[in-house]
Amino acid sequence: MKRIRKSGNFFLALVVNMIFNLEWTIPAWILLACHFIFDWSIWWFWLALGLWLINIIFWMDIMGWAARCGSEPDKPKENKNPYSVGAKKQDGISKNLNEKQQ
Repeated sequence: MKRIRKSGNFFLALVVNMIFNLEWTIPAWILLACHFIFDWSIWWFWLALGLWLINIIFWMDIMGWAARCGSEPDKPKENKNPYSVGAKKQDGISKNLNEKQQ
């Protein structure tokens, strides 16, 4: 299914997903044929189409939620590397270096 961006158009994604999942409407079309052949109620057709549409919206919501979960930024962590530029120098190391230089 198409991934929904936060700034994306929900209805455009819904239409694309409906096109991709047209084969899931086959039971509804069979029920429509049964309506004309066996004089069954048309409500079975509409119920099948409604379930198909609800299923697509449900999976779009799940995929959108999963995409948002994976894109949460990590909290900044403390830099523990003593050789990096922004790290604090320990008193013992800087004291020993100053003694050797003098």
